[in-house]
Amino acid sequence: MKKKILIVASFGGHWVQMRRLAYAFEELDQHYVSTNVCLADSVLPASFSVVPDANLDEKLGLAFLALKMLWVVIIIRPDFVISTGAAPGFFALVFGKLLGAKTIWIDSCANIDQLSVSGSKVKYFADLWLTQWEHLAGEEGPFFRGSVL
Repeated sequence: MKKKILIVASFGGHWVQMRRLAYAFEELDQHYVSTNVCLADSVLPASFSVVPDANLDEKLGLAFLALKMLWVVIIIRPDFVISTGAAPGFFALVFGKLLGAKTIWIDSCANIDQLSVSGSKVKYFADLWLTQWEHLAGEEGPFFRGSVL
């Protein structure tokens, strides 16, 4: 039986960066999650879930997003969780890690001056914590291994 990977990225640049890594997941049972249902056809035959988008200014929206992502993680039971951000990816890594998945965070290349809010908070839940900017890397992470874009 193939190992399962949960691939999570918000709509826009996060999604574009994640899709550029798609070849790396070909041997895994893939389940994608994003904030726009229109993306579902782009990952066929992989399965797809849509979750609401939210940010720190939308506390109720964040709570709803967290519950929805918890539900997805419980249903899928991934062996691995990977995200390029933003809030949906943060919650996916948190719940995935709590349920025993190996987790990878790749902070968006858009965050050139500092890590994203989610990227700085996810360090406690990421087995591999990456930045796409060498000058943002640290000895204890995030680590720089190159850029997706």
